[in-house]
Amino acid sequence: MNNKMQWEKVKEIVDDAKKAGAKILAGGEAPEGKGYFYPPTIITEVKEGVRIVDEEQFGPVLPVMPYSSIDEAVDRANSSEYGLGASVWSSDLTRAQEVADRLHAGTVWINKHADLSPNVPFGGAKASGIGRQLGDYTMESNMEAKIIRIAK
Repeated sequence: MNNKMQWEKVKEIVDDAKKAGAKILAGGEAPEGKGYFYPPTIITEVKEGVRIVDEEQFGPVLPVMPYSSIDEAVDRANSSEYGLGASVWSSDLTRAQEVADRLHAGTVWINKHADLSPNVPFGGAKASGIGRQLGDYTMESNMEAKIIRIAK
């Protein structure tokens, strides 16, 4: 992680999940030593109401949550106040596109996550932000056109 404040936040969010009864399948503890390393962490047995599910943590921590139907999964994802990005994983690309279309997020990846390109706009929805960065769209949205018209 690139700073102490974010490293502390991720540690606190994982500790909160543990206190709520979460199961840590991988990672879950910052190693001793210099720097702000936090290992990739997978957490199960969490639900809405736990910080790891409810907050944007911007760390290498993934909560894995079961669902009974695609409708339930989409409804739960869309009920979050945040919507920076989402990913859909499936061998059926047509179905994955249908699910992606229903998600309220600034960017939805299919069978990958957080793959950014400098020529493609990126930004969030809902409380995850307004506007976009990257791409021509961003340059144009941050420019103020000035038109000069001369009578002939």
